[in-house]
Amino acid sequence: MADLATRERVAALRQQLEAHRYRYYVLSDPTVTDAEFDQLLRELEGLEADHPELDHPDSPTHKVGAPISSAFESVAHRVPMQSLDNAFEVEELRAWANRVERGLDGAEHAFTCELKVDGVAISLIYEGGFLVQAVTRGDGTTGEDVTANIRTVEGIPAVLATDTPPAVLEVRGEIHYPVAAFDAMNAEREAAGEARFANPRNAASGALRQKDPKVTATRPLALISHGMGVTEGLEVASHSEFLAFIRDAGLPTAPETTRVESIAEVEAFIEEWGERRHDPTYELDGVVVKVDALAQHAQLGSTSRAPRWAIAWKYPPEEVQTLLHRIEVNVGRTGRTTPYAVLEPVLVAGSTVTYATLHNQDQARAKDVRPGDTVVVRKAGDVIPEVLGPVLSLRPDEVEDAGPWVFPTECPFCGTELVRYADAADTYCTNVDCPNRILETLDHFASRKALDIEGLGYETAKVLLDAGLVADLADLYHLAAEDVLALEGFGQKKTDLLLEGIEQSKAQPIERLLVGLNIRHVGPTVAKLLARSLGDLAAIREADAERIASIDGVGPVIADTLASWLANERNAELLDKLVIAGVRTDTDDVAQSSDVLAGKSVVITGTLEGYTRDSAKNAVLDAGGKVTGSVSGKTFAVVVGESPGSKADKAAELDVPILDETGFTHLLQTGELPAP
Repeated sequence: MADLATRERVAALRQQLEAHRYRYYVLSDPTVTDAEFDQLLRELEGLEADHPELDHPDSPTHKVGAPISSAFESVAHRVPMQSLDNAFEVEELRAWANRVERGLDGAEHAFTCELKVDGVAISLIYEGGFLVQAVTRGDGTTGEDVTANIRTVEGIPAVLATDTPPAVLEVRGEIHYPVAAFDAMNAEREAAGEARFANPRNAASGALRQKDPKVTATRPLALISHGMGVTEGLEVASHSEFLAFIRDAGLPTAPETTRVESIAEVEAFIEEWGERRHDPTYELDGVVVKVDALAQHAQLGSTSRAPRWAIAWKYPPEEVQTLLHRIEVNVGRTGRTTPYAVLEPVLVAGSTVTYATLHNQDQARAKDVRPGDTVVVRKAGDVIPEVLGPVLSLRPDEVEDAGPWVFPTECPFCGTELVRYADAADTYCTNVDCPNRILETLDHFASRKALDIEGLGYETAKVLLDAGLVADLADLYHLAAEDVLALEGFGQKKTDLLLEGIEQSKAQPIERLLVGLNIRHVGPTVAKLLARSLGDLAAIREADAERIASIDGVGPVIADTLASWLANERNAELLDKLVIAGVRTDTDDVAQSSDVLAGKSVVITGTLEGYTRDSAKNAVLDAGGKVTGSVSGKTFAVVVGESPGSKADKAAELDVPILDETGFTHLLQTGELPAP
């Protein structure tokens, strides 16, 4: 049985990973590197493997992508767009190859090796040879319809170049910026006085999600096709045959893709392209290895999030050296202070880096980098590079004599004494009126996962603050049109868009407001638990730490943090102002509607026709039951849909009742297993 510290670490990891997934896939604005994300995910996978009772179907370890944006029509994928398991060491790659061989009972098999394009996953649907729909990955089950934007991308055929097109052909690939085109576009933007795009992958994501296809058409996007979804009327026996067919039909594929016969040849391919990783026209961050025969794909099957017949080899991050000019500290929306290095600009992994994170006070002290040092900077095609440490052999005498850099004791923006909490590695500015906290808070408050205020972003928030029109979140709801119109760059259309977005945000449910308030540890998952259990803002404000901690999934650390936040007079004043302004204080997420499944654990695996993953889970919770991620002798029933994972086999092995969708509906209504 997991102890309290382990359970709290699992909860913290899940919250962090959910936030990072949303920033990466939806906002195209990640705050950690791929390597840091993978490290967090692996830690969570290890804890869940060691403590199966903590596993849960809603864990990030079972998810692909992130919640879809509300800006586009949602589309359910006909076949889920899964993620890939990763390998970072040769031993992990060979272990995967051994699992494949066992899964195929020793049958002969070949592999295809593809360079892993660092882009945005897309699904293209052709019917009768005509492009009819383009959908982003989204959360793997449901994506965003971006057909109008995809039609503007050069190189994607509107009609397949074949006389005998399949009735249905779903092609999957990566939308990306070719390196040369990205650099040229940035040069043009700089010459025109516009901001450069920092990273090709995130710039591609942003271009693909433009509401006006004319804007997308101005961006030099490209496609590399690499995968097959639903097909009707197409007869191919292998993945390499599929790639050959779509290439002949006019869809762009990667010329570097190679079919090999052994894992030794796979390793040679990985080694070769590790040395040549800047040769292709696109940015890459690894190699995707797939079993070639499609019949063997079906034999090997998939887990809940990834196929067993494929794996992604991740190349290690690149490292360069440059001069560290100075170290500065930023203060974020929760008051978290982050030291960062201001560098002599240097090219790392295809983009110019001027700033790099030092993570926190402990990391900065441990690395002992000092202004004037030559430092090692690492970046793996990600947005946020990091400083690994100094090159001590190049440290000047005056830098050595100056001694280590000292973390400030006061906030650089408001002068408040910085505080380090007992449970945190980070240091915080506790002043809720700190000007930089308010700026970051306004930006987050308007984000899609919070109040989703169209027209309000970082730059607009800065203008409103600098003009003295807002001093806290509640002031947004008292903006006067004439005051906004008087600001530089604000015409009638832009003003109307902002004020309409603010007005519409009042209708967002309480859980979205809780996210927008920037309370430490209270992200979307915790906010939903609070709303679901307590119902409205008044009940949340009245609850003490003990009551909050009693909510399943919250725990004492989060409860103490929230109770402390609510007890702060300035925060209480802000909540009062928001209520007076007319923001919504209740939720649509109703609490448990019955107790027919009280004390019973249910496992759900596979795809159900009448339920999404979330709706099936919520249906069990509404009936008073518990959804778990692993099957044990204590499991009451396992609900099995299409393409189930290994949980169905485990249920049969342990003689746990297995229900189809009809049986699941009966269980929800009666709390009993259907008659045999």
